[in-house]
Amino acid sequence: STLSSSSAASDVYKRQRLDGHMVQGHVDQVGACTQVETENGSWVYSFKYDASLGNLTIEKGSVTVNGVSLTVVNSKDDGFSVAIIPYTYEHTNFNGFEVGTVVNLEFDVIGKYVARLHGAR
Repeated sequence: STLSSSSAASDVYKRQRLDGHMVQGHVDQVGACTQVETENGSWVYSFKYDASLGNLTIEKGSVTVNGVSLTVVNSKDDGFSVAIIPYTYEHTNFNGFEVGTVVNLEFDVIGKYVARLHGAR
């Protein structure tokens, strides 16, 4: 039956370790590239966004830039940076980013829920 199949799948899922970034595929807002630096064979990209829209980044949390889920470094109130390794640089559109490039952003879904719960108190 569908119910028992669904329950079995749910049980298997509960036993697995939740790992990686949770991405919903939504665009929360746009941002702009403010800096591109090379560092030890990789790249560090910095972005700014309009913090008045209520989104935020969390140090070592996730952010999705143009559909690429990444770990946040140097989180600020209105910006953040991400480190891009050669594989990601070669296989995504990051290789075409320059200062001023406008990008789609999706913020850390867990961070959004925590912020919403915190604000509701």
